[in-house]
Amino acid sequence: MRTAGLVSLLLAAIPAVTARGTLGLALGNKNPDGTCKSTSDYEADFDALKSLTTLVRTYSANDCNTAVNIVPAAKNKQFKVVLGVWADYDESFNNDLNVLKQTVPGNEDVVHAITVGSETLYRNGLTAQQLLDKINQVQKVFPKVSVGTVDSWNKYNDGTADPIIQGGVKYFLANGFAYWQGKDIDHATATYFDDIAQAKAHIEKIAGNADKIQFGNGETGWPTDGGSDYGAAKASTKSAERYWKESVCAMLAWGVDVFYFEAFDESWKPKSVGDNGESMDETHWGLFTADRKAKFDLTCPN
Repeated sequence: MRTAGLVSLLLAAIPAVTARGTLGLALGNKNPDGTCKSTSDYEADFDALKSLTTLVRTYSANDCNTAVNIVPAAKNKQFKVVLGVWADYDESFNNDLNVLKQTVPGNEDVVHAITVGSETLYRNGLTAQQLLDKINQVQKVFPKVSVGTVDSWNKYNDGTADPIIQGGVKYFLANGFAYWQGKDIDHATATYFDDIAQAKAHIEKIAGNADKIQFGNGETGWPTDGGSDYGAAKASTKSAERYWKESVCAMLAWGVDVFYFEAFDESWKPKSVGDNGESMDETHWGLFTADRKAKFDLTCPN
């Protein structure tokens, strides 16, 4: 079956959503040489991205002075940012929260949301109740801002995150990578839609009122030429473009917000060891090269 036909069947099987989803991009806080980005570096990033989106997601407010440097750049370039709190350790949580206390007040107009934890449940960094307590702590400090969390899609679907949902949190991002499940590109769209649909449905079921929930896809993507393969998932620019057109664009058309991982290649990253024990190159996940050039046509089919 052609992928276009498969997507049509997937969309037909899932309840319709009226509005088109919003595209955002995960944005690193370091330059290609590994130095921390300044406000002017973020402004250059935003200039390169503005024809595609005006929304980016970050991971730690304190690391590399991210919040201090990106918030004024967002104001200057009319962008919105999701700021992150690394919740797994008290030191990182407190450092990030203290920086946010200095940068968010008076700048709520450019802060789209604050995420407390990034795949914390997936890593078993905290229990759901511990994470809920930290989310509530941040929400009390910033009552005007949506505060939530981001985790792997299966941690929502299997009930691990239920205490957070039941605890009244409204903002949820679910990560879903067909690539990291070792799916070949021909089966990537079906896997991606199935993952995100399951997470979304479970959150809405436990919450009891879907209208009060802000749900989105926190990360998805595909490595381009030069990246590492993962099982049947093969890194290539051609496959990345296909994933963008057939999976990401379709998810947006369904009405789900998507944060693509990632905006730019991060050439400073060292190789890491994947779950399969093999050395993995993670420097080729960007829609744009490290020098801010688009790798392929980024328009979505009508």
